[in-house]
Amino acid sequence: MKSKGTLIPIGGNENKGTRTNEKFHTEHIERGILSRVVAESGGVNSLIAVIPTASSIPAEVSQSYIDAFGKLGCRNVEVANLRKREDSEKMENIELVSKAHCVMFSGGNQSEIIKKIKDTSVHKILMDRYHNSSLVIAGTSAGAMCMSEEMITGGRHKEAFVKGAVGMTKGMGFLPNIVIDSHFIRRGRFGRLAEAVAKFPHLVGIGLAEDTGLVIKECNTVEIVGTGMVIIFDPSELEHNTEKYVKDGDLMSITNMKTHILAQGDMFNIEKHQVRILHVETPLEGHQSS
Repeated sequence: MKSKGTLIPIGGNENKGTRTNEKFHTEHIERGILSRVVAESGGVNSLIAVIPTASSIPAEVSQSYIDAFGKLGCRNVEVANLRKREDSEKMENIELVSKAHCVMFSGGNQSEIIKKIKDTSVHKILMDRYHNSSLVIAGTSAGAMCMSEEMITGGRHKEAFVKGAVGMTKGMGFLPNIVIDSHFIRRGRFGRLAEAVAKFPHLVGIGLAEDTGLVIKECNTVEIVGTGMVIIFDPSELEHNTEKYVKDGDLMSITNMKTHILAQGDMFNIEKHQVRILHVETPLEGHQSS
């Protein structure tokens, strides 16, 4: 099903226009991912609804986004403070997500989003508007991971590919054909995303580095944005997958799983499993044509 809306999952720790010790963070927020969120939403006059449900410090997180979007010229930023499941049935929250041009899910614990929003009136409105309008749904870290149909809830064993190391549950369902992991490079999440793909080999696994995200159109065309790497596990040509044959706690193996390492401006077509590299004419360093 082609969707009219846009999804922007982000790997976490995106540039909010404040100096940090991170080398990819500068004060130049106008060149960052949140600027792209604003542009996709219709510009600085668009209504942005921040949803801090995943966070344990919702007031602080909400204010950080109000400040960040404010630096980009946005003054129409409101908070949908969905702290309990019944909050997702309240008229003021229903009205906000019904009229917002963009909703922005914060980071934190993705299971809290599922617990308090999935299958409520707010969720149904978001799903309908995503499929049938130009709504932008953005989310960072937990807010990105919750977008998929099959959602990672946690994991362990950074050094080994072990059955049962990853926890999975149903997500918000905006993306039926991929599974997303965040903070992918910094937190060494190769094994848990690989197991998620082994469990669901019809899904493409996407690992997002920090300050890195995707702009997804029609639930199919993926554009990489931000300063870091995107790792794509494409299982479309798997030859061996031992997930079904070993016990929990045992080591697993996968063969012939394609892995793509993509950067800003590169594209990936989920349906066709095709990559388009931005700098296709960039020569390999030291390579000279004969």
